[in-house]
Amino acid sequence: MSKELIFYTNPMSRGRIVRWMLEEVGAPYETVILDYASTLKGADYLAINPMGKIPAIKHGDVVVTEAAAICAYLADAFPEAGLAPPAGERGAYYRWLFFGAGCVEPAVSSRSLGFEPKPEQKRMAGFGSLEDTLNALETAVTGHKFIGGDTFSAADVYTGSQIGWGMQFGSIDKRPAFTSYWERVSSRPAAIRAREIDDGLIAAAQAQQPQPA
Repeated sequence: MSKELIFYTNPMSRGRIVRWMLEEVGAPYETVILDYASTLKGADYLAINPMGKIPAIKHGDVVVTEAAAICAYLADAFPEAGLAPPAGERGAYYRWLFFGAGCVEPAVSSRSLGFEPKPEQKRMAGFGSLEDTLNALETAVTGHKFIGGDTFSAADVYTGSQIGWGMQFGSIDKRPAFTSYWERVSSRPAAIRAREIDDGLIAAAQAQQPQPA
């Protein structure tokens, strides 16, 4: 019997990354929608993730938080989906998967929050600067079909999502290399299904809100 897979999320969150990954995996899963005003910080969910942040998954008795870690875990838990290279060929895969978590997200967030490392501070920040990060990221999607290579992987789901979101909200430049790459990965059937599910949940929630008199 397969292990039960539970997905904790909100459609307006980083959970959209994991939704895409789950759709790529193709295994059945249960979705638990958490509300920012109540259940996200409730005792039941804090027992899953003491940070009170989403997304998270529970696979049997295993709990995994952090979107990059969840993508890596699911790729290994469901090898038949082919979302991770063979064990001896994972250099670029690990590099760019965790570059998304360790450099892209903090660089973008820091700029959005008004913090920019001074030249003498860049060596203290793992991402250096947003410009440094985007220049490096551009090399990962240039000259091959997917991030760091010619085979789609969990790294495309996670770090690719950072590129797509960043361009959508103006925090990442719409460089030609980024736009063409994002067009390729975001047109995958699993990516489309994931967006449709989460967009449908958002629309349903909005329809239930009281309308002004």
